[in-house]
Amino acid sequence: MRQLRGAGATVVIAEQNMHFCLGLAGHATVIDKGQIVYTSFIEELKANDNIRELSRASGLFAATGGKRVGERRLTPTYEAPYRGLKVLDFGQGIASPYCAMLLGVYGADVIKVEPPEGDWSRYLGTTYGNHTTLSAVYNRGKRSLCLDMKHKDGIGIAIARRLAEEADVLIEGFRPGVAERLGLGYERLSRDNPGLIYLSVSGFGQSGPYAKRPGSDSVAQAFSGLVSINVGTDGVPHRVGTTISDVVTGVYAFQAIATALFARASVGTGRWIDVNLCQSTAALLGHKVAEFMLEGGAPRALNVPAGTYQTQDGWMMVTLVNEPQYKRLCAAIGRDDLASDPRYADFARRADAADALISEMREIFLVLPTEAWLTRLHAADIIAERIHNPGEWLRNAHVEATKAAVCQDTPGVGPVYTPRTPGFAGLSEDHLRPAPDVGQDSCEILMEAGLDRAVIEDLIQSGAVRQAKR
Repeated sequence: MRQLRGAGATVVIAEQNMHFCLGLAGHATVIDKGQIVYTSFIEELKANDNIRELSRASGLFAATGGKRVGERRLTPTYEAPYRGLKVLDFGQGIASPYCAMLLGVYGADVIKVEPPEGDWSRYLGTTYGNHTTLSAVYNRGKRSLCLDMKHKDGIGIAIARRLAEEADVLIEGFRPGVAERLGLGYERLSRDNPGLIYLSVSGFGQSGPYAKRPGSDSVAQAFSGLVSINVGTDGVPHRVGTTISDVVTGVYAFQAIATALFARASVGTGRWIDVNLCQSTAALLGHKVAEFMLEGGAPRALNVPAGTYQTQDGWMMVTLVNEPQYKRLCAAIGRDDLASDPRYADFARRADAADALISEMREIFLVLPTEAWLTRLHAADIIAERIHNPGEWLRNAHVEATKAAVCQDTPGVGPVYTPRTPGFAGLSEDHLRPAPDVGQDSCEILMEAGLDRAVIEDLIQSGAVRQAKR
C-alpha cells in the first residue's frame, strides 16, 4: 500500500514499498523502503506533462468521482442553455470578463481566477466597496478564486492546471506568449483535456508584427479607424465615450465560443480561438472600409442632413434612410423650400452642400423644445429621438415597461443597474449572483476540485491561495 499524508489528510494508495508525504507548501518527499528518493513534488509537477497522474498521486487533489469533460453532458434549458458548462475566466479588465459573464448569464458555472491584488478593473475609476462599476457589472454571475500563480513553489500554476483539466472553456487575456510560459497554454492543457475550448483575448492578436504591443480600448478605437470617422463639431476625431472595443470583443468572443461548443458536440474535441480588440473594432466599421476604398478616400456623408440637433431645451437625433423622408422632414419643419432647392435634390448633392443645409437646420430646431419637434417628426414618420444620458435612459417609461435593465444588490456597493443582455429568453439574469470579492469562493472551489480543507488552509497560510473574509 502507498500512504500519502497531507496536512490533516491521509490517502492510502495501492503501491509497493512507496509513499508520498505532502508538505505545507506543496513539497513532497517520496520514500522508497525507508530511503528518500526525491523531494519537491511541485518541480516534478511543473516539468511533467501528465498533471492528472502527478496531482492525484501526490494527494494534492483527491478523486472527485466527477465525469471528464468529454463524458459530461450539458442539461440545457431556454433559461439556462449552458447549464453544466464549466468555465475558467483568467481575464481581467472588460473584454474577456464580459465574454465569461455572458456564458454565466446563459447558465454556465464561471470561476474567475484572480491574482492576489485582484482584477485591475477593480481599481479603474471610482471604488465602491471592493468594486468599481467595471468589475461590478462585468463579473456578475461568477465565483472568485484568488490564486498566486507567481508563488515561489509553483503551487498556483499546479492548481490552475488541475482546474483546467476539468473545464469546458478557458478564457485568458494575458499578453501573447505569457500563458504558454506559465504552462497554461492551449497545447499543454489540451493534452490532458482534448475537449477544452480555449479562448485568447488580446489587443492585436496572437501573431503578426504588432502581437506584442500593449493594447487597450482606446488603442483599438484608434487603430481600427473608428476614431477617424467620429469627428466632432470641433473638427477633432474623438474616441467613442464608452469601452465599445472591449464590449464588442467580448460579444464576438462569446459568439466564437458558442459556435465551437456546437461543433464540439459532433467533432468531440476543443480548439484554440484567437480574438482581439483591434479586429473586433474594425468589424464594426463594415461598409466604411468598402466606402473608403471604392471612393478613393474618405467618403462623403451618407445621409445629410441626418445628425444631432440642439433644441430649445435639449438635444435630439434625426436621421434619414431614403429620399421621400427628406421631403417629409422639410414639410414637418415648415420649410418646403428646402425640399425644392436644387442644391439639395438628392443624397449626393446634399452631401456636397452639407455645410449650408445643416446650418439652416440648426437654426430651425432651436426654435421649439424637443418634445414638440418629436411630435411633429413622428407624425410625419421621420426617424428621430431625444438624446438621453444613461440615467434618463434607465428611468424612461419604455425601458421600465420592457424591463430593459436589471439590478443586482452587490454587497459593499449597493444596487448595480445594467442593461439586460439582448436576446436572452426569460428573466433569470435578474437572479445572477452579484460580482464577487477577490477570493470570495476560493475554499468552496478548491474543495469541489478535491482538496482537503486542512490542505486549503495551509495553501492560504503559504500565500498561494487567498480566501476573502465574509
